[in-house]
Amino acid sequence: MPATKVRSKSHFKTVQTIDLKYCPVTFTQYESTRTGMRCVVVDQKGPKVNGYFALATEIHDDSGAPHTLEHLCFMGSKSYRYKGLLDKLATRAFSSTNAWTATDHTAYTLETAGWDGFAQILPVYLEHLIVPTLTDAGCYTEVHHIDGSGEDSGVVYSEMQGVQNQSGELMDLQARRLLFPEGIGFRYETGGMMEHLRVLTTQRIRDFHKEMYQPKNMCLVLTGEVDHADLLNILDDFEETIIDDVPTLNAPFKRPWVESTPIPALTKTIVERCEFPEEDESMGEVMAGFLGPDVHDQIACAALGVLLSYLCGSSISVMENTLVEREQLCSSASYSTDTRPNLVIWFVLSSVETEKLAEVEERLFKLLKDTAANPLDMPYMHDCINRWRRQIKLRCENAGDFFADPIIEDHLYGPRDGSELREFADIKELDTIQEWTDQQWRDFMRKWMSDAHHVSILGVPSKAMSKKITDDEKARVQAQQEKLGEEGLKELAEKLQQAKADNDKPIPDSLLEQFPVPDTESVHFISTITARSGAAKSGKQKLDNSIQQIIDKDEGDSSVFLHFEHIPSNFVRIKILLGTNALPVELKPLLSLYLMNFFTTPVMEDGQRIEFERLVLDLERETVGYGIDLERSNAEMLYIAFETEPDSYEKIIRRIRTLLFDAIHDPIRLQASLTKILVDIPSEKRSGSSMLGAVEAMLSFDQTSSGRACSTLAKSLYLKRTRKLLKDEPDRVIEQFTKLCESLHRPENLRIRVAGNIESLHNPVSAWKALTSSLDLSKPLEPLIDRKEKLTDYARTPGNAAYIIPLSSIDSSYARIACKGIDSFSHPHLAALIVAQAALDSVEGPLWVAVRGNGLAYGTNCGYRLSTGLVSFSISRSPDIYKAFMAAKEQVEGYASGTLNFDKFALEGAVSEIVLNMANEQPTMAAAAATSFTNQVVLGIEKDWSHQMLAKVRDVTPEQIREAMTKYMVPLFNPKSANLLVTCAQIMTEKLEENLKGAGFTSVQVKALADFEDDYGLEVPGGDDAEGDDEEDDEDDSEGDDDSEDGETPGSSEGSG
Repeated sequence: MPATKVRSKSHFKTVQTIDLKYCPVTFTQYESTRTGMRCVVVDQKGPKVNGYFALATEIHDDSGAPHTLEHLCFMGSKSYRYKGLLDKLATRAFSSTNAWTATDHTAYTLETAGWDGFAQILPVYLEHLIVPTLTDAGCYTEVHHIDGSGEDSGVVYSEMQGVQNQSGELMDLQARRLLFPEGIGFRYETGGMMEHLRVLTTQRIRDFHKEMYQPKNMCLVLTGEVDHADLLNILDDFEETIIDDVPTLNAPFKRPWVESTPIPALTKTIVERCEFPEEDESMGEVMAGFLGPDVHDQIACAALGVLLSYLCGSSISVMENTLVEREQLCSSASYSTDTRPNLVIWFVLSSVETEKLAEVEERLFKLLKDTAANPLDMPYMHDCINRWRRQIKLRCENAGDFFADPIIEDHLYGPRDGSELREFADIKELDTIQEWTDQQWRDFMRKWMSDAHHVSILGVPSKAMSKKITDDEKARVQAQQEKLGEEGLKELAEKLQQAKADNDKPIPDSLLEQFPVPDTESVHFISTITARSGAAKSGKQKLDNSIQQIIDKDEGDSSVFLHFEHIPSNFVRIKILLGTNALPVELKPLLSLYLMNFFTTPVMEDGQRIEFERLVLDLERETVGYGIDLERSNAEMLYIAFETEPDSYEKIIRRIRTLLFDAIHDPIRLQASLTKILVDIPSEKRSGSSMLGAVEAMLSFDQTSSGRACSTLAKSLYLKRTRKLLKDEPDRVIEQFTKLCESLHRPENLRIRVAGNIESLHNPVSAWKALTSSLDLSKPLEPLIDRKEKLTDYARTPGNAAYIIPLSSIDSSYARIACKGIDSFSHPHLAALIVAQAALDSVEGPLWVAVRGNGLAYGTNCGYRLSTGLVSFSISRSPDIYKAFMAAKEQVEGYASGTLNFDKFALEGAVSEIVLNMANEQPTMAAAAATSFTNQVVLGIEKDWSHQMLAKVRDVTPEQIREAMTKYMVPLFNPKSANLLVTCAQIMTEKLEENLKGAGFTSVQVKALADFEDDYGLEVPGGDDAEGDDEEDDEDDSEGDDDSEDGETPGSSEGSG
């Protein structure tokens, strides 16, 4: 980018510049001498610039003022008094905005493709934070209101309605109430409890803003390719505009958290029950919390992180191995920490049998005491330290929130002079604890965990509570309606309309024109170099580049499918794709067991049986991460992935050979994996959004689909019966599992990707002989699977189908509508459809304003998926799905018919959003490599398909957009051409069914989740009654780290906003 000169008298001084010694990253910290505002820039190459604007926020009530203020800041500012202007400008500038409210801070985000767009939006965004309008009308629509029918609504209200009574939320709040006494801000629900949101006033929010939203309390964190001089000029100019609106630098200010009442130590251990609404009362959870070391003690904090990894970081760690793998008391044992003046340590044991909750909680603490009382496995402790070191270096390549989080935490709790930020320069604390003795580690563990007072919460599912919440809410709303009466409801309807009118004043075109769309040349997209070997060359144009020459030189007679992506990286990422088409239908649901068991099974090495603990130990020593799952871009395939250092490249290939061809199918290990899967199913069924997807999978795909077979509603019956069979007829199950593995583990079924610095690999191709030697390589590569072949009539010819699935575990509702769409990357209407959906879906666009802006849902999303040929529309966390549906219908039909028109700013914004999505596909080197492979190998398109599509979307006309909307979007709202699925709170069912029938969905069916389950024809001796025998033998009995690659999948656009 062109160099920018800093003005000679900038009010922002450079506090320090920090060069990190373990990765090529530099921090630069600035501070304003006028206002005290701080800024930290993290310089890193890539197409995206990310901003995190954080304020320390402390409150001592459950009003939700921090959360509601976060929403209201987007409603206008001193100089830009128009709701939605900020987001409209962001949309034009390759940018998107977002925010979150945590217990101890509020953060606003700006992510942009390139510096130019970021620089354009930054001062406007900051003004919205420091001098927002905070009007009564904005608070009324955005936070909470009662509509003309007497129902409660509002964006924030809808959001909290969707989470307040979830098990995790209820347990977390109760635990914090016990950990922190009155007067300590960490005990409160900063998101706002529904009963408090209903009475929250605008003045309370204004007062909170005045107290907390001061420049001296704000830290800006920027990551990416930043023009520092331009940044400082922008910040100087911005301060000139608000200097008279904010307190002076020396005005009294009580720094949140740092100058607050200290957290008192726990004086006793407390164990309490916490009920949560749930029809299935079989499985609960255990949560335990401790107050940990001082946040300023870097060595203690590092030691805590390593010790927690030692205790429950993987399937061989103490807690996971004992409680999950061997004793099978829960499905997982996980940990987390909250950064506070004293760290807070959490353990969560998931999916515990309800009647054993107290027993399992006691077992947890006995295990911790026993561990601290006996010598630790010091070699494994050192392995944990070394792996921690490697993972830090890997995450440095991905930047983003990896750096943002600790910098924000330093702003919240660290000294103002930046002295603790300097400690990021190295990771010397790991060197210090590497020298700790066994006794030091055990003393540390006793102090903070095994001998420490703690709070334990036993999460108990309650059918009675579910009914009570439903009945109480029904009675409350009815009483509210009766109290208001017809006249009162009419007045509220008028008040709401007036508030909408006040909020939705049109933004002058002249104002938008002041912010031009940046040049796409300002976005520095990441390039990779592709090379191919063996079957990967088949049917492909010959590549002529330096990396291909390296590959050709080492290739020999290799025929295995190898695809290489060269990127500058200190790590190598290996990904193996396996097709599932050859797998018999009756074995498809066993894929979930295969995925769970893959890394936790015994293997044969050199003629000796190696137990899974040794296997995992070796994997952890040789990798930074590893994982297995369904392939995101085609759920009819699986992937196995490893991240390692170049020196371990050949070791990992040998390890892959062992895992694929020398695994032992051990009944005890399979039993343990089955148990973990099955005990998680009740908790999976508590999620409204997840069950919407699960039901859709069962209806849309036939039994030959692997994606369907791995869904919750396919696993529940089939795997329960498999567990019974494994107990009674183990040989039969082993035979089936062996057949499954043989079907998958064939050379002609493998597609392998290697991404990294290929020049650093000594034998990039020939090393794979360790995998393929002695295998039959004569068969041709098997073709990829077309998901459209798996569709049922429900998805092939959508229309006249509507299902409502009531769930006792949610207070809100979710919906997805689907109809026929586009199924080809070369379809002539695709560019127009992409622009149409981007324009409709944009922040402060038509659907946002009509649905979210009116408090009818927390979010909506238009989607398309070429792999199925369907387009979709989703609604999330809605207090009234019908009203949200009708509001969206009006907008889509209006724009399609021409009754409503997209202005040039909306279309420019849509194209800008597409540019940002391209940057989101490849924000890092690893993500760019992953996208290139997915495009060329899985999707069969050019690696730069997105760039080609960008050229097409720029030429799309308004007439083409209307044509695409008429053909593909309008049918979504016609019951004759669309399928509708809804998951909702039980209280919503009756009214929703009535309204949907009135809207033309004449065949609405109310179904339970059980109605969609499928046993795939698997029967067990004794019939269905035998399924209830869940008693386990007292036998000894998993998974590795996820392969966390970034990047989106071209050819699809789905989600929730």
